[in-house]
Amino acid sequence: MAKKQSTATTVDEPQPTFEESLERLEQIVRQLEQGRLGLSESMDVYSEGIKHLKQCYQTLESAERKIELLAGVDAEGNPVTQPFDDKELSLDEKAEARSDRRSRPANRSAAPDDDEPSGRLF
Repeated sequence: MAKKQSTATTVDEPQPTFEESLERLEQIVRQLEQGRLGLSESMDVYSEGIKHLKQCYQTLESAERKIELLAGVDAEGNPVTQPFDDKELSLDEKAEARSDRRSRPANRSAAPDDDEPSGRLF
């Protein structure tokens, strides 16, 4: 009886890159859509596809956590960044935060000064 190949990644096998996993996943989808594989082959290929899909999601999730947002510029002209905030916001909250960042000059605070007339540029 033939031994089934282990699906666990060994230390010697390097993890495929995101692009490699995505390309292989696309190949698997094409194979399954063509319908030329038998049931057992289809199940094996499907399992491999799930493995590549999980790897793609893990890579994307890791990349999202590394994203930093430009928060402004310090007194010396260096960019000030803040970690990516992955809390769930509604679309309205996201639009409001984006609007606040765009309308606020980098060297001013978010709240307008009380002694400045509102709506005037000069």
